Amino acid sequence: MALANKAINLASVGSNFPSSIDKLKNSSTKAQINLRVARNSSVKAVQSSSVESDTGRWVRKRRPQNVDGDFFVDHTCIDCDTCRWMAPQVFTRVGEMSAVYKQPTSSEDRLKALQALLSCPTSSIRTEVPPPDILEAQKTFPIPVDEKKLPGVYHCGYHSEKSYGAASYLIIHPGGNILIDSPRFTEKLAKEIETMGGVRYLFLTHKDDVADHAKWATRFSCDRILHSEDVEICTADVEMKLEGNGPWSLGDDIMLVHAPGHTEGTVCLLYKPLKILFTGDHLMMTESGLSIMEMYNKYSGNTT
Repeated sequence: MALANKAINLASVGSNFPSSIDKLKNSSTKAQINLRVARNSSVKAVQSSSVESDTGRWVRKRRPQNVDGDFFVDHTCIDCDTCRWMAPQVFTRVGEMSAVYKQPTSSEDRLKALQALLSCPTSSIRTEVPPPDILEAQKTFPIPVDEKKLPGVYHCGYHSEKSYGAASYLIIHPGGNILIDSPRFTEKLAKEIETMGGVRYLFLTHKDDVADHAKWATRFSCDRILHSEDVEICTADVEMKLEGNGPWSLGDDIMLVHAPGHTEGTVCLLYKPLKILFTGDHLMMTESGLSIMEMYNKYSGNTT
């Protein structure tokens, strides 16, 4: 599929931005998916909160805000919100970090807690006893977002600290699968994606969420897509650099829309058949509703 300029009418796209995977189940097919999914964009640095022991080695401490039991969050949490929307039955926010407020009591809750553990970008979720079912949990990625309403759309998990905990998604597409932003590279996830047809395009919404893009590009020999305004040294070899204001088309059913704000080169991906807009970081869901986070969208004056 070749990139070409093409007009787009965004009025047909709904305005419901779910703040969690669970809420997607109640949304219409006009749902828009915020790639960061209720993650506070202000968290841009990993907190250096490890404690040095008497032996001189850095150790992780169980946060006292966790309830007693096997699962817990340690004090290296960066408040990225990943575990809270992946397993809201287990994790909550206490004292500007995540904590376990209820130990999983069902097999479904335990699986979601393990998926959150694997997806935590800083490995801040721990268990007192090595989980015997961790390998089975690894095999569940990528996770279908909603098999009925959003067929072929998957959450990749394995969030990367390099992207401040941003979520990555996979679209299964007849013209070649599309990986949206980069998850943390792990061969286990790569093998699962390979069984699903691999990756044809790695679409990078903006420069903050490129993470392990080079490893994924090497693994699948895929073409990476990034706006030229957001190209930096680490992405200089990206295969497809978007120029100008667009919009651009990727086949007949995928539109790329320039939306400067969070960065000068932020680009959204509109998957027209399912009416899903992957927005990057310039939009986010807060407790009070949809927010453009003006203090973190310094380049919105360039929007056309």
